[in-house]
Amino acid sequence: MFYRENGQFKTSYAADQQIFGVAQDRWAILLVLAFAFLIVPFVASDYTFQAILIPFVIMSLGALGLNILVGYCGQISLGTAAFMAVGAYAAYNLQARIEGMPLLLALIGGGVVAMVFGVIFGLPSLRIRGLYLAVATLAAQFFVDWLTTRAAWVTNNSSSGSVSAKPLAILSWQIDTPMEKYLLCLVLLCVLALAAKNLVRSAIGREWMAMRDMDVAAAVIGIRPTYAKLSAFAVSSFIVGVAGALWGFVHLGAWEPAAFSLDRSLQLLFMIIIGGLGSIVGSIFGAAFFVLLPLLLNQVPHWLGLPLSTATATYLEHMIFGALIVFFLIVEPHGLAKLWATARQKLRVWPFPH
Repeated sequence: MFYRENGQFKTSYAADQQIFGVAQDRWAILLVLAFAFLIVPFVASDYTFQAILIPFVIMSLGALGLNILVGYCGQISLGTAAFMAVGAYAAYNLQARIEGMPLLLALIGGGVVAMVFGVIFGLPSLRIRGLYLAVATLAAQFFVDWLTTRAAWVTNNSSSGSVSAKPLAILSWQIDTPMEKYLLCLVLLCVLALAAKNLVRSAIGREWMAMRDMDVAAAVIGIRPTYAKLSAFAVSSFIVGVAGALWGFVHLGAWEPAAFSLDRSLQLLFMIIIGGLGSIVGSIFGAAFFVLLPLLLNQVPHWLGLPLSTATATYLEHMIFGALIVFFLIVEPHGLAKLWATARQKLRVWPFPH
């Protein structure tokens, strides 16, 4: 009986169009944000920040960007890690070649360069779709792998092929500790997630979803396929590029081209499939599933006192992880976000399930 809309009246168009229409949802998201910003920084250890929280937040941002393209616009992409690499290397070159380049401008610049790169490789979507488009975006992955290993100017003529980010600082704020890095990533995730949520609720978001559902009918009613598809590639690539820059600057610190391999692209694609296509919160659920579940499965044998070798524990972890992915796809093909939406709907009518 605690999740009710009785007495919650909307007396203006702005109130009717707000993101969280139910007061309980607004309080819940405020509690989650308060916990993430005010409690987690003081209770989590440095290991928790470096191994769990920072990768989770950055992967949530990357999955969010991919979900805009795949979940909302219906354009399949297998080259997400390539756009992450473009964002990371572009931000690195901006700081390496422009003296005094601020960190935030470098991160945004990396996203802008990734956006241009994404639009270029999104041009085939105007003619092809489905698996053919997936193969076309896969070409971006191979091209970036070749560019980052063969073009010396990308790595600023580094002899080893790896690059290192400069010390992180925003104005007078020196970002040294894992807690400060976590807060930086969390702020960017909240800002870009809010922007993405407003975009998908706007006219351009409705155009994306129309192209996803039936592009021919969308073109008949006046939606421009060129603008809709390329804008989805642009927004998605920008967010993914910022995520790639954060992955290189904040999480890794120093990286080489192998840090943005095809495995990373597939991992992000699986995140949005498990979390829920066409859902902002589904991107976060999918990232949590992929980051937290392997750590949990790796610790369970130790908690139970089972004498398993490291190799056996790794094999079991992969087997159980794969089985759980298949299980979730069979039980709820619309992802964890659909399970959450179903639970919310049941709470709204409980204890009268009819």
